[in-house]
Amino acid sequence: MASRPARDPMFDEATFQKARVLVVDDQAETATMLERMLRSEGYTNIVTTSDSTQVVGLCARTPPDLVLLDLHMPAPDGYEVMEMLKPWIEGRWFPILVLSADMTPDARSRALSAGAKDFLSKPIDNSELMQRIRNLLEARFMQLELRGQSLTLEQQVDDRTRELTEARMEILERLAVASEYRDDDTGEHSQRIGRTSALIAEALGLPDETVTLIRFAAPLHDIGKIGVPDQILLKPGKLTESEFDVMKNHVNIGAFILSRSQSPILRMGEEISRTHHEWWDGSGYAAGLAGNEIPLSGRIVAVADVFDALVQNRPYKAAWPIAQAVEEISRLAGQHFDPRVVKAFEKLDHELLLKPVESPVQILPRDADPHAPGLAENRLRYASLIN
Repeated sequence: MASRPARDPMFDEATFQKARVLVVDDQAETATMLERMLRSEGYTNIVTTSDSTQVVGLCARTPPDLVLLDLHMPAPDGYEVMEMLKPWIEGRWFPILVLSADMTPDARSRALSAGAKDFLSKPIDNSELMQRIRNLLEARFMQLELRGQSLTLEQQVDDRTRELTEARMEILERLAVASEYRDDDTGEHSQRIGRTSALIAEALGLPDETVTLIRFAAPLHDIGKIGVPDQILLKPGKLTESEFDVMKNHVNIGAFILSRSQSPILRMGEEISRTHHEWWDGSGYAAGLAGNEIPLSGRIVAVADVFDALVQNRPYKAAWPIAQAVEEISRLAGQHFDPRVVKAFEKLDHELLLKPVESPVQILPRDADPHAPGLAENRLRYASLIN
């Protein structure tokens, strides 16, 4: 028996002995001899085949830690096998040690170019073979360890990103609730506006990212009410002209509160706050914009806001029946509202629009696989909306 290499300080002997080794040689006697050599050194997880057509299937079922591969075999030969294994070699980095009686420089160069990590000439020296195997397995296990550390770091980054995103979104949600609390002590109006606006945006066929922006920005539409005195905001009767002028100023107050932000959500919130009381025919406030001069986000929230106001009890009015409120929205198309937005609104389930709203803060499920395809990218995309 060849002398066993000294114990590696990074990996214990059991790690090496349990390594999955695939031996591929069209000469069954050679494959058997290699298996005996490996077992004599303590390796226990060995698969041999003399049929090169089986290699891809064997690697797909149980990816090996190391492949001992002959070059000159009936089709596919060793070069062709390495070409077929490229996706596994590149994605999982299991090394291939080529064993060949072809000692020409061209064979060695071609094998290494095809993906082999090492090349050993036949006849095989047992001691040299075992040292080459040991070196390749050590590199394999180090790569796996680094990959595991990388995945752990990625998960930590994902978790931190999620926590920061949820915290920021929760602040926005609570800010929207605070703005409504004085005249809607449930705090649900702002979230219903967010949901209804997002559903209208979806019905209009807007991109998913725009729908998401509207979903989170629309609840901030009336944040400027913070600056409106209670005697005006909560007045049960009709406002005087001067009182209405004070009330109208909430759009400018809200836009000022949300201004100068780098966050896409807050920038859209500023746009919505400033324009959701503009009318399609130009008779709204505060800038007297008309038609497409009004940002689409403002036109969408205008419909959502008026509908919700009509179907809810307010200090100055009783709630309207849903059908009557929908009819009123339709009647005002082309005057108060963008006709295209109204058509999208008419397609919605209007009963649903009155149901309680789940908090939108939980953007991604906590128990989801953080490395599932696209999930980390989605977290970063959502985080980018508020940063």
